[in-house]
Amino acid sequence: MPEMHFRVRWPDDTVTDCYSPSLVVKEHLEPGRRYPLSEFVERSATALHIGSERVREKYGFACSSAMDQLRRIEETAARFKDAADAQVLVESFLP
Repeated sequence: MPEMHFRVRWPDDTVTDCYSPSLVVKEHLEPGRRYPLSEFVERSATALHIGSERVREKYGFACSSAMDQLRRIEETAARFKDAADAQVLVESFLP
């Protein structure tokens, strides 16, 4: 199953490389685009859940790495929940 990584820039300009067990993230996030914080979390959650389910279909178990990544995204996003107009930039998909 082709996994991939994607790089995001948070509202405080920190950069994080994120993991997806599937290329499905390309259907939900666009490099170079800024997303409102809640939309970024929602799109990431959708993609990571789909990716995890694809792993389950192929191997018989969900992808714990995808769920760990989602937890880290949610924890980081929580730091900015009170920031007005907080946005996340999807910088790139990584090889």
